Order: sequence, then structure tokens, then C-alpha cells
Amino acid sequence: MHTASYFTPATFTFLRELAANNSRDWFESNRHRYESDLRQPSVRFITDFAPSLGKISGHFRADPRPVGGSLFRIHRDVRFSKDKSPYKTYAGIHFRHFEARSAHAPGFYLHLQPGQVFVGAGIWRPDAPTLEKIRRRIVEDPAGWKKAAKGKAFRARFELSGDSLVRPPRGLDPDHPLIEDLKRKDFIGVARLDESSATGPGFMKEFTALCRSGAALNRFICEALDIAH
Repeated sequence: MHTASYFTPATFTFLRELAANNSRDWFESNRHRYESDLRQPSVRFITDFAPSLGKISGHFRADPRPVGGSLFRIHRDVRFSKDKSPYKTYAGIHFRHFEARSAHAPGFYLHLQPGQVFVGAGIWRPDAPTLEKIRRRIVEDPAGWKKAAKGKAFRARFELSGDSLVRPPRGLDPDHPLIEDLKRKDFIGVARLDESSATGPGFMKEFTALCRSGAALNRFICEALDIAH
């Protein structure tokens, strides 16, 4: 198990300053810091996590490619946003299912942002057919859902998070004992950390343990979607 530090206080200093100076001119003047303090450590982290991820599940990918890989691009898509800030003020790393074509797929996730560090497991913003399959699976296998999302190992570190419908989905019993879960639009577990954890020498070990604890949720989702897990 790797005990090296990947991210450092400089990673978060860069992100703080980027948030305060979110412009192309500033970024180009500080691109060397982006490379040395954020992108390169992220790529090393992705590469070194691959063997551990393979032991958790052989169906998720740690892809170190700088473009199109596990590391989200730093540039924001501003086409449909009122906020025209060109850069994200966080680093996002998504180890998604090998059958996935986008971030809206089962996976493990690392979020690095000043004051907001967390590990995620599950699926974020799935489309309507995918939501329907997951909800149907919860109805058909409530015990499996409870074991995956409410079991002792999961609850010890994770909490279910994300958006939910105000009203029960059409066609489902409003009095169903799991109705609050059936109303979810995101099926994600979040384990919150701090910057000192992310910059410590044991972070790879901690991240790996968290992904192992969150693996049951991903297995349930994969079973619901009839994809390998």
C-alpha cells in the first residue's frame, strides 16, 4: 500500500486562489502551479490506485489519461450557465464503470475543494430510464437495498446524499416503507473528510478503505442496471 503524499497544502492554496481569480489571464500565468500542484499529483494518484481498485472490482476504471480519463477537466462548460467563470474551483476524480460513457454512471469519486473534501460512491444524476431501473430494484429487493445503503460498514463512514423529488414517483405507493429512498434522484453515498486527511501520507489507504465500504452500493446499482459488478 502506498504511503506517499499526493496532494499537498499547495493543492488547496492553488484552488483557493483560482476561486478568487477565476480568469484566463490568471490561470495562464499560474498554469505551472496547476500542473505541479493539482494535475500531476492527480494523475499519480489515479495510476497508483488502479491495483487497489482492481481488487475491489474489476469493472471500474482508474484511467490516468490527462484528457478523457478519470480526472475531470478543469475547464467549465459555460454554454448554458449564467456563471461564465471559465474554471472549476475543485478537482474531481471519477473512477467510473467501464461501460459508462459519462460521469452520470456508477463509480467512486474523489472531490478536492477548499473546505469541502469528500469521497463518493454510487450514481449521480442518472437519466430517467436508469432511475426507473434502480427504483424498481429497490421495490423488488428491499433487503438488498438496506444491506447496501444502510448496512453497518456503509453507515460507519457514508451518508446517503443528493437531490430528491418532493412527491413520490408516479406509480409507486406513497406509503412504501422505503419511499424516501424511492424519491431520490441521486443514489450516492458521501464520506466527508478534511484537507489534512487529503494531504496526509495515509490518504491512499484511507481512500481505498472508503471505496471498499462503498462498494456494496455500487454493486446494488450495477445489479439494477444489469451490468457487470
